[in-house]
This record gives sequence, structure tokens and C-alpha cells, in this order.
Amino acid sequence: MQKFTLDLKKSVFFLFGLAFLLFSGFSVAEDNRAFIHQWLNKYYDKNGQAEALKRYELNVTNTGFCRYRKVYLNGKEEFFAFNLSRFKSMDYYGNTNSGELWLRTKNDDVIVQTRNDRQGAVDSMSTYLVIPIKNIDEEQLNELASRLRQLVQKDLVANK
Repeated sequence: MQKFTLDLKKSVFFLFGLAFLLFSGFSVAEDNRAFIHQWLNKYYDKNGQAEALKRYELNVTNTGFCRYRKVYLNGKEEFFAFNLSRFKSMDYYGNTNSGELWLRTKNDDVIVQTRNDRQGAVDSMSTYLVIPIKNIDEEQLNELASRLRQLVQKDLVANK
């Protein structure tokens, strides 16, 4: 009977350890994506646009896409999207009160689309995405850059 309970205890501890390793190993990328999504929406500056916005959507999906949609008061829509695995670098132009966050990609990886524009619909590609930011400090920008690099590194390792 003692051998049975000892084997049972070993099995239970092994299963708990295995479950811990499985759950902790898959949460890093999801945590980084969730952090980036929350961060971008928390510090987004709706009033930092040249034209007034009716609404905006700024999402980081669980598949690793950053999507940014702006709808202006006149009905014009602009849509930008890129895969975070194509992220290259990040620049911030401004001060702690307001500025612009430039997310740069490796090549022409940012999809740019416009609709309901008087000059016509545009479908093109770009190497950067500009997001207006407010009330930010250097530590928060460094944390965002670190999370973006971790996400890219994890993706590079997974694709090897």
C-alpha cells in the first residue's frame, strides 16, 4: 500500500509540474500582445490628429497584427495594418505631454487603405505607422520597445 501511495504522489507532482510548464510557456507572447494593445489604447491621443476624429480603433490581435482605423467627421476612413513579426524599430517624437510614436517595419509591410475620400480610394504599402500619444514618460516607452522586441524575437525563434 505504501508503494502505491508513493507512486501516486510522484505521478501527481509530475502532472502538476508538467501542467505548470505548459501553461507558463504559452503565455509570454499572449501577454506581450495584450500589454501592447492596452498600452497603445491607454496612451492614444485622439486630439493629436490634424483633423477631428469621429472614432478610432486600435487593436493588436491574438494572431499578431496591429490594426489602426481612423474615421473622420467628414466620413473619410483610413486603415493601417501590419504584422508585429515585421517590426523593426520604434521612434518617439515629442515630449511627455504629447507626441508621435513611429512604428517602423523591415520593408513595405504596413498596409494603407483609404475609403470615402474625395481624392479617391488608396491602397498602398508603407514602412511605418504613426500613432499620436499623450502623457507618456521614457520608462513606459522603453517598456513598449522591450515588449515589441520580445515578440519579434519569439516569432523568429518559432520560425526557425
